[in-house]
Amino acid sequence: MSSRIKQNKLGKLQSFVMAFILLSVGFLASSCNEQASGFALPEGDIANGKIMFEQLSCIECHSISDIEWRGGIDSLHIPLGGDISIQKSYGDLVTSVINPSHKIARRYKASATTEDGQSKMAYYNEVMTVQELIDIVTFLQSEYNVKAPPSNYYPYHY
Repeated sequence: MSSRIKQNKLGKLQSFVMAFILLSVGFLASSCNEQASGFALPEGDIANGKIMFEQLSCIECHSISDIEWRGGIDSLHIPLGGDISIQKSYGDLVTSVINPSHKIARRYKASATTEDGQSKMAYYNEVMTVQELIDIVTFLQSEYNVKAPPSNYYPYHY
């Protein structure tokens, strides 16, 4: 066989192997999130979420738009809402409410945590209904505005 024929066969084999690998990876990636498939919560009510935010005394530690921070025992103040550069997903906000120790912003680690590193935020999981959680998260999500961070980058136009 000539070297040109061998190179042609080798090229086809490499293309086939690459296509097989890409298809396999795509198949595996699409099946990884199968547990979340079909999972959807009902729509929340922003006005009810705002009421619950105040009723559950979230304003002892948090301020948000037109709800004034009241301040609690340790005067912890964590503003919520406003302009952000990365979207707060619905899942991020749900997690922040039901598992506040999961992720604590670095700037609040010293003031918002206990000696053992847990969040000082009260756990409302046994007090709040699922609908109240949905309403609070819907309210919180409505308070964030995603803004692109300022940049000195000017893209080239062709």
